[in-house]
Amino acid sequence: MISSLTISVYTVHLFALLVALLPVSVSGKQAHSGTVVYADTLGRAPRLTTWLTGDSTDVQPKTTGGTVLMGGSKDVDAAFRWMIQKSGGGDFVVIRSSGSNGYNDYIYTQLGGVNSVETIMINSRMLADDPIVAQKIRNAEALFIAGGDQANYVNFWKGTKVQEAINYLGNIKHVPVGGTSAGCAILSEIYFSALNGTVTSAEALANPFSQSLTLGRNDFLHMPMLQNTITDMHFDERDRRGRLITFLARMNMDWHIKPRGIAVNERTAVCIEPDGTARVMGAGVAYFVTQNKKNGGPEQCKPAQQMHWLRGQQALNVQAVQGTATGTGTFNLTNWTPGAGSIQQYWFVDKGVVGKKP
Repeated sequence: MISSLTISVYTVHLFALLVALLPVSVSGKQAHSGTVVYADTLGRAPRLTTWLTGDSTDVQPKTTGGTVLMGGSKDVDAAFRWMIQKSGGGDFVVIRSSGSNGYNDYIYTQLGGVNSVETIMINSRMLADDPIVAQKIRNAEALFIAGGDQANYVNFWKGTKVQEAINYLGNIKHVPVGGTSAGCAILSEIYFSALNGTVTSAEALANPFSQSLTLGRNDFLHMPMLQNTITDMHFDERDRRGRLITFLARMNMDWHIKPRGIAVNERTAVCIEPDGTARVMGAGVAYFVTQNKKNGGPEQCKPAQQMHWLRGQQALNVQAVQGTATGTGTFNLTNWTPGAGSIQQYWFVDKGVVGKKP
């Protein structure tokens, strides 16, 4: 029995194009392997590596849009099945800038129900601007962005054909788009870019304008229902409440908006329907956080000074939703109101110390 996994390695040079695609039969299905060469007089050769499992024939089933925000660590099977169902059984593409092809077997063999799974390694701006790469993404019926380092995703993909292709899938073609960990961080309109490294809660609370606290806004990915919103992952596991509150304070101070945040624990996923219903799947909790009052921004948010956002110990209105196998706990992102299973909390910062009620 021949394995259904085909590894396609493209050696990419600039300027002239030579395409040599050699069709071969893999497990009774048509797959392709070959080399694409762009001649470069300097002899440089960035390589594009893709891994394809399943049928290479492009299919075009009917799809339904949606967004998955996954909190990292162990993947949430129910969230991937949700994406597969919305993909209509089409071609599932995974993109990343490091790592390997672990999602291929997981999605194609363990979960099943798709025509193919292709993982694409996009680890340079040259590859991110390659029309072949962009077309592979545009042909997808589901797209997932793996974990890694969101600074690489920003540096490699922002302002390229890959960025355009992802936004096309989410807003025009209407297919499910998801990400985990760093792949989730870049899906919201406002995002922590980590261009100067990560930032801890303690660092952010001590200095809200730390050089490590780098935020981007409305210049990268534009997934539905995530306007004026930032995401954070590995949330309780890495004690990120203080840094999320600081992110929200900066959003208020820098852009004069009523900020929103979605924080997701590990082994947990928020699956957003086209109508704005967010279903929380998995083993952990997701938090939907917003400034409590329109004019209730932080009392103190200045460089090299401790964060202070008290507002009567009700600075931030929080809805905590426990994940389940079927996503019975919900939140409405259209009007930012609680749904089934939501538990209200208030978060605040008292001279650099995070508090919670109840």
